[in-house]
Amino acid sequence: MDHMSTSTVDSFVPYSDEYSSNSLDLKERIYAHIRPDLKRIEEEIDRLLTTSVPLISVVGRYMLGSGGKRLRPLLMILCARLCGYRGNRDVSLAVVFEFIHAASLLHDDVVDHAEFRRNRPAANTIWGNPAVVLVGDFLYSKAILLAVDYDSIRILEVLSGATTKMSEGEVLQLVHADNLEIAEQEYLEVITRKTAVLISAACQIGAIFGAADPVREKALSEYGHNLGIAFQLVDDTLDYTGDVRELGKPVGNDIQEGKATLPLICALRNGKPSENARLREIFSADTVRVEDFAEIRDLVIRSGGIDYTLNLAGEYVHKAKQALRHFPAHPTRDILRDIADYVLYRRM
Repeated sequence: MDHMSTSTVDSFVPYSDEYSSNSLDLKERIYAHIRPDLKRIEEEIDRLLTTSVPLISVVGRYMLGSGGKRLRPLLMILCARLCGYRGNRDVSLAVVFEFIHAASLLHDDVVDHAEFRRNRPAANTIWGNPAVVLVGDFLYSKAILLAVDYDSIRILEVLSGATTKMSEGEVLQLVHADNLEIAEQEYLEVITRKTAVLISAACQIGAIFGAADPVREKALSEYGHNLGIAFQLVDDTLDYTGDVRELGKPVGNDIQEGKATLPLICALRNGKPSENARLREIFSADTVRVEDFAEIRDLVIRSGGIDYTLNLAGEYVHKAKQALRHFPAHPTRDILRDIADYVLYRRM
C-alpha cells in the first residue's frame, strides 16, 4: 500500500472541504448518464429474487430494496461498455456483484449484532440470525450460478478469487476486533480485502466481458482497486462526521462495534499520552455513550485524523483516475472519472 508518486500527469491535490461543493453537480451528471442502467439493474434484481421459497424473496427484497447505490453492478456495466460491449446481456452478470455484496452485508450484520442498516432495522433483527445467514448463503450461491451461465473460466477465476479474499478479510477483521493497536498497514489490508477486491473484480470482469486486451483489463482492475480503498476510507471518516439520516446507521457505529479505523489510528499516533489513555478507556468500555463518542470525535478531528484519512483517500482516487489513461476520450471514461471524484466528495 505504498503512497503514490505525484510525478504523474494531473498531479494530486490534497482534499479540501471546498471540493465537497462539487458533489451535487457530480451526482447529477453521473445519474443523468446511468439512470437507464440503474433501471435495468433494479428490474433484474427483482426478477432474480423470485424463488419458490417465499422467505428468500422477502428477506432478499428487504435487503436489496433498502437504498443501496448499486455501485458494483454499475461499474461492471460501465467498464464493459468502455471496452466496447454493446448489448443487454451484461445486466445479469452485473447483478452478481450486488448479490455478493448484499450477502456479505447480511453476514456482517449477524457477526456485528447490527441493529440498523440503511435507516431501517437490520434484517437479522426482524427474521433472526439463522434465516439471514441462510439467505446470505442463497445470494452467494445464486451469484455463482449466474456467473456460470456466461461460460467463461476467466470470469469465474476472478470472481472466486475475489470472494476468497473477501472471506479472508472478514476473518482478519474478526482477529482485529477490539484491537486499538492495529497498525495502519493492517487496517489497509482489511479494507482492501473486505471492500476493494469486489469493486476491483467488478471492473475487471467488465473488461473481460467487453473483450479488453490484457493491458486494459489490468488498468480497470487497478481502477476498481484504488476506488474501493478510497470508498472505504471516506466511509470511515463519515462514521465520525456524517449524519445518521445520510449514513443509514448510527454515527459512531464503528466505535460501538470495536473497530479501530484509520481516523482513530491516526488520532492515537498524534495524540498526547493523556488523550490516548482516555481514548483507550472509552474504546474498551462495554457501551460507548453519546457524550463519550463526542469526546472521541473531537479528539480525532483535532489530531488531524479526518484530514489525514481524506487526503489518503484522495491519493487513491487520483490513482484510480490515472488508470483510465489507457483508454481514449469517451463519455463512459468521463463518467468513471466522475464516479471516482464523487467517492471523495460524497457526504452520504
